[in-house]
Formats: sequence, structure tokens, C-alpha cells
Amino acid sequence: MGEGHVRRRTGGRSARVRQAVLDATLQAVAEHGADAVSIPEIARQAGVHETSVYRRWGGREQLVTDALLAHSQELLPVPDTGTLRGDLIAFADSLAAYLATPLGTALTRAMSATHDDAALAENRQRFWDTRIDLAQVMIDRAVARGELPEDTDPALAVELLGAPLHFRSLLTRQPVDSAFTAKVVDVLLTGLRG
Repeated sequence: MGEGHVRRRTGGRSARVRQAVLDATLQAVAEHGADAVSIPEIARQAGVHETSVYRRWGGREQLVTDALLAHSQELLPVPDTGTLRGDLIAFADSLAAYLATPLGTALTRAMSATHDDAALAENRQRFWDTRIDLAQVMIDRAVARGELPEDTDPALAVELLGAPLHFRSLLTRQPVDSAFTAKVVDVLLTGLRG
């Protein structure tokens, strides 16, 4: 490398700052709820300047949503049980368990915010695109095993699986147990195979 050549590191301080801010935000949401999150307090907890948080996230709603989305992606792995039914039940059970936590409840409410802006809409779309891409593996494996037709729409399958769980979590606040998730999966499989 010649003199004057600047070598940039990937990750580094920027990644550490982002993680510190997201961790502080998750802690605040878990302790006080999403509506009580304060950017000045988050910045203090994360050891960064308040302006850095505003510059990167724009506002409280975007920050909370980003933190919750990042956290939920870590907690919702895609299972591989050897059968589509087993995969879908395991996936639905983990989603239901997450939605029943304070952070899961906060995510559901944040993602259904009526005061949408471009950043919030982009975060939400990024989250669902990522979830569908990850969950598509379950559908692709099922097609390869002959459990589903080749023209199965993975995005529709994931939406149909998640919708009843989110409906109960957000609207009716009814509990979701493994018997319910198994029923949802069985109805979904009947429709996908039909």
C-alpha cells in the first residue's frame, strides 16, 4: 500500500456504536415500554452523542423499530425437523413464544403504527423481506422432498402462517398454544397442497 492510502475497516466502531444503541433501546423497551424510550437516555446509556442517534435513526419510532426488528431476527431461527409440518409448527411455536414477550408485543405494536413514515415503512419491509427469504428455505426443502407443488408461493405461505398469530397477539390478545399453532399449520398445509 502506498503512502496516503486509507484502509477502511468493515464493522469496527460504527458497528459497535449501532449495537450499543440497539442494546440500550431493547433494555429500555423491556423495562419501560416502547412509548417511554427517550433518545437522550438511549444515547447516554450507549455512550454516544444524542446527535449520532438522531442522524442515524431520525427519531424514536425508527430507533425502536430497528432495535426490535434486529432482535427478533436473532430469536426466530428457521427450523429443520425433516418435514414441512414439523418445520412450520416449530417456526410458528417460536413466533408465538416471541410475540408473547414484552419485546415481541412492542414489535407487533411498532410495526402496526398508524403514523407511518418512509423510514418506518422501509424497516418494516426489510424485516418482512428478510423473514420471507429465511423461511423460504422451509418451503424449498418441502418442494424438493415432494411435500408441496413446485409452484408454491413461499411468501404467501409465510404470510398465511404468521397472520393468525399476529392477529391474536395484536387484536384479540388471545393466547396462542401449541394446539392452536398445529391447527393453523394443518389448515395451511391443506390449502398449499390443494
